[in-house]
Amino acid sequence: MELDQEIKEQENIEENQNIDSVMEPEILEDDSDGVTDDEAQDDSVTSETTDDIESEGTSDIGDDESESVKAIALLQEEIANLHQQLELQKEQTKSVQGQFMRLTADFDNFRRRTAKEKEEQETTIKKKTITELLPVVDNFERARTQIKPANDGEMGIHKSYQGVYKTFVESLKKLGVSAMRPEGELFDPNYQEAMLREPTNEYPEGTVIEQLVRGYLLNDQVLRYAMVKVAAPKDDDENEATATPENGENAEN
Repeated sequence: MELDQEIKEQENIEENQNIDSVMEPEILEDDSDGVTDDEAQDDSVTSETTDDIESEGTSDIGDDESESVKAIALLQEEIANLHQQLELQKEQTKSVQGQFMRLTADFDNFRRRTAKEKEEQETTIKKKTITELLPVVDNFERARTQIKPANDGEMGIHKSYQGVYKTFVESLKKLGVSAMRPEGELFDPNYQEAMLREPTNEYPEGTVIEQLVRGYLLNDQVLRYAMVKVAAPKDDDENEATATPENGENAEN
């Protein structure tokens, strides 16, 4: 009985060992130093992914550099076009400025010429009008020198027209008219006309002795030439004739 029990126990032990050996997973040996197939596959995928990323990164960098070069080229071309347009605008501006300066100069010349012509026209009209009035002034001056009032009535009339004469002369002065007074000065053909030459030793030759008709100026222009008498040297015969009576008187004394 005991022997049979021991044999059964031995058989149970062997049966259990067989079951354990069947249930244990087979471990395959690999030449990859303990790396499993899954791990190797993961490493392969990772390596491929890294290579793809590096390849894509390199491609992206190349594309970016190409785009940058194109953008720089376009900017440089645009800058060159802008410089060209700027130079063209400068030339156009310079041309317009030149035209403006010429127009301004022409307008200034036209304005000065017009103002000068207007002034000359006004002066011509003024000279003509005043010249027509000068004989009136001459008559007033003759009346003042020739008429001698004999009584109070005549004196009143004399003062009355002399007042008119004074007012008239003041009006002429306001217009720029001035009377010439060449007496005692050397004859100047630019302002005077020599009507008479009087031999005399009292004045140097060519000196204006008397103003026969008064001359007038309108500002700096001659309105009417003065008609004058000019001193001339005496002849030797006249000097001897003048000296003879004196010599005779001295001889008698």
